[in-house]
Amino acid sequence: MTTKSMARPLAGPTLTVPRRLGPGFATAAAGVLVALLAHRVVPAVGALTWAVLLGALVANLNLVPESAQWGLKVATRKLLRVGVVLLGFSLSLVSIVQLGGPVIGLVVVTLFSTLGFTMWLGLRLGLGRPRSLLIATGFAICGASAIAAMEENAEADDEDVAVAIAMVTICGTAAMVVLPLLQGPLGLTDQQFGSWAGASVHEVGQVVAAASPAGAAAVGLGVVGKLTRVLLLAPVVAGVSYTRRQRLRHTASAGEQPRLPPLVPLFVLGFLVCVVARSTGVVPDAVLSVIEVAQTVTLGAALFGMGTGVRLASLARGSGRAIALAVVSTLVVAGVSLAGVQLLV
Repeated sequence: MTTKSMARPLAGPTLTVPRRLGPGFATAAAGVLVALLAHRVVPAVGALTWAVLLGALVANLNLVPESAQWGLKVATRKLLRVGVVLLGFSLSLVSIVQLGGPVIGLVVVTLFSTLGFTMWLGLRLGLGRPRSLLIATGFAICGASAIAAMEENAEADDEDVAVAIAMVTICGTAAMVVLPLLQGPLGLTDQQFGSWAGASVHEVGQVVAAASPAGAAAVGLGVVGKLTRVLLLAPVVAGVSYTRRQRLRHTASAGEQPRLPPLVPLFVLGFLVCVVARSTGVVPDAVLSVIEVAQTVTLGAALFGMGTGVRLASLARGSGRAIALAVVSTLVVAGVSLAGVQLLV
């Protein structure tokens, strides 16, 4: 057999995989482009929220080509991890420390109380561990990005992810609209309101929209408070992974060696490395600006892909308990953080 003939069997798969991936990646790229344009037209709705909504829209209108579906799933998983890693460049530990102990404590207490209560209530309502954990993570930490990062360790299926993303999108959008209306009646200063928005609203873009009526200082406080919650994604994912490893060990048969998930997934480690790099100041501002765009594009494309998993008919059939959990979780995160703001800020 000649060298030329030996190479032929390898050429097929090498060319076939990119061809199969191409339509899916192109669909994700088109989805995030439209989401970015929609965000420019309606800035109050974040690009990532638009991406999820558009993904759900095209899926339920059967506009996703059959040839794109496999590649879109691959794009969703790969780009999600890249996006979470790049998200680390948004966080500066220096800015977080400057919030001060009381505000940091407020964020931590709000996050873990919301996470624990939502998980407990979800199980009591019979939603199951995966769906309850995804909703709890999304509402307590950082919305759809946290849901996506927790998906594997939650052992969730596409419908669990779709329900959790739908709930956090609906409730986060509602919070973005309602919170500014409450600043006056509650007698909150701009500083208190910014801290409240950062500790309670789900997505970074929603925090910006919610805090904007109170001015630039409130937006700054809100964003840094929100990013403090994002930083806690890493230990929460590690804790869930540790619990899952222990469960697999205990349920394994005698002599069986279970396949254990990593204690901290590689993309979460990458996220932490990027946080450290940003905090040291070694990354130039011009590079950070490019990274910010890349982060929005990769997360937007991934969330567009996840949005295509939302089937409205299926969602409507079994969403009553999930809606109840989402509403209660929203009230908990808003109520606990408001109490903390009034006591500490």
